[in-house]
Amino acid sequence: MSLAYFMGSVNLWTALPPLIITSLFFSIFERSNPEGRVSDTNEIKIEYDFIVIGAGSSGAVVANRLTEIADWKVLLLEAGGDETIVSDIPATAFYLQRTDIDWQYRTVAQSGSCLAFNDNKCNWPRGKILGGSSVLNYMLYVRGNKKDYDDWEALGNTGWSFDNVLPYFIKSEDNRNPYLAANTQYHGTGGYLTVQEPPFSTPLVKAFIQGGQELGYEHLDCNGAQQTGFMKAQGTIRRGSRCSTAKAFLRPVRDRPNLHISMNSLVHKIIIDPITKQATAVRFEKDGQIYTVEARKEIVLSAGAVNSPQLLMLSGVGPADHLQSFDIPVMTDLPVGDNLQDHISLGGMVFTFDKPYSVMDSRYFNIPSILNWTINGVGPLTTLGGVEGLAWVNTKFATESDWPDIQFMFVAGTPTSDFGSIVKANNGVRDDVWDAYYKPVEGRDTWQVIPKLLRPESTGTIRLASADPHTAPLIDPKYFEKEQDLKVLVEGTKIALALGKTQAFQQIGTKFYDAIFPGCEQFTPWTDEYWGCFIRHYSSTIYHASGSCKMGPSSDKTAVVDPTLKVYGIKGLRVIDCSIMPKIVSGNTNAPAIMIGEKGSDLIKADWPLSKRENATASQFKQALSIHVEESNIEKGENFVSS
Repeated sequence: MSLAYFMGSVNLWTALPPLIITSLFFSIFERSNPEGRVSDTNEIKIEYDFIVIGAGSSGAVVANRLTEIADWKVLLLEAGGDETIVSDIPATAFYLQRTDIDWQYRTVAQSGSCLAFNDNKCNWPRGKILGGSSVLNYMLYVRGNKKDYDDWEALGNTGWSFDNVLPYFIKSEDNRNPYLAANTQYHGTGGYLTVQEPPFSTPLVKAFIQGGQELGYEHLDCNGAQQTGFMKAQGTIRRGSRCSTAKAFLRPVRDRPNLHISMNSLVHKIIIDPITKQATAVRFEKDGQIYTVEARKEIVLSAGAVNSPQLLMLSGVGPADHLQSFDIPVMTDLPVGDNLQDHISLGGMVFTFDKPYSVMDSRYFNIPSILNWTINGVGPLTTLGGVEGLAWVNTKFATESDWPDIQFMFVAGTPTSDFGSIVKANNGVRDDVWDAYYKPVEGRDTWQVIPKLLRPESTGTIRLASADPHTAPLIDPKYFEKEQDLKVLVEGTKIALALGKTQAFQQIGTKFYDAIFPGCEQFTPWTDEYWGCFIRHYSSTIYHASGSCKMGPSSDKTAVVDPTLKVYGIKGLRVIDCSIMPKIVSGNTNAPAIMIGEKGSDLIKADWPLSKRENATASQFKQALSIHVEESNIEKGENFVSS
């Protein structure tokens, strides 16, 4: 037999050296690339200084900032895996729900909302992936209103006023729009988190802003000095791709030797000593094996407003009677899972128009668009899930200056734009409702304004369905339990209708699709009662679950954590995520979640002053990695050498 029979063609073998060299080159590049993928740790120690549960919008930040101290060993636990190529594409936001990177939660059946959805339940997408819900969301960068944070402090949460939290927003930010970044009082550059307007938008956003001006609102930066007004959306994107907190805060520091990231790790409980009330360890499951890992200093719970209260209750921290019903030993009796808040909206309005501008699969997901995004990072696929504009407006119930009570999300499309293939299922719309109302306008050029209630009076609950950590918790948002919430949202809907009648939108042939919504036939069309019925049927969550581990002073018996985010009655345990919000902010919650992670990290550092040796090591670490370490008010403290 010939030599070629065993070795193949000579051409193949002569090609191997350059192939090997090329592979090594790209391997080296990947290791040095600040956006290179995170590796799942192959080593889990028996103890760490800190254990962070949840690698989402807050947890990724905490893991980054704590490991700035080189002597602090940190284990970051994430129930999901790494991001995908598809999740990098901003325009695919609505495709990511109900996939393996989503917890795929649903509310319990509602009696006064979600009535057009299957089983009267709303879908509640939550990220189960490195980066958490910052991978599933629509990437909108919104901080909320100054008065939100001043109100937090007025409730007794010292250190949480707007002046206190603004530096943390700025610290994270790398704003890449020069006209925005020039306002250094409100914006930052050089931070881990890239913020910018998307490179692509349709002509509709111009009509949106001009229409707002016709209604008497200013065109401005609503993350600046004033919130009330209209703006082009700012997003957490970088070079045309999604900039999740995993990409922003974890990938650049993935090679820190003191950071172990364990993916696909489902936490079962936090172990608390029943005598000392000290949180000592975390028990979790990975690849079918159970691990118990101890924390020398603290355990940080950053699992979000659904999973953080669930894990606290599984660990014996929560309403005593509820825990006892599952035979869970009570470590401390706290109102965990109460005060649940969300931004509820009307998501089903349809406006038709005469121009070929809408977000449609055939226009966006085609070979030229894909190549343009892949090669240049521009084009239609950089749209923020179709959301092009944002606005904050005042209903008749808004009585304070620059504290609007309704937010608009302007979308260059509607649920009908994909012919009922994705959005219908994401929202859980019943077939009969879809066929009667939406099917007649499938595939037409449409746009929508989603009016969103900013400060709901209604609050819901998170409760355990089982003592089994694999079982989803019971989510009961209790939307519109307080009638005032519905009244405010009806007024916001009227302003949205008025926007469609402005000259800016009439010039493109805009018409409101005025079919009667199924289930509301008994009401006179266009009355408050009719719009209230429409809202109760197509009640859309904006995925902003908050408040379920409320922050408050010791005098507040509804609080779960104190203003330093420590869980009342338990030592060595903090909650750092949106669940600590005493009241939900007046805007999207991803940027506030990142701010909470930044501030929470500094609160931890303040409680664990660096020793001389740790201080010296931290300074060297800072210089080597060009990172920021807060060095003020460093006192001599515990000299602990980790293993």
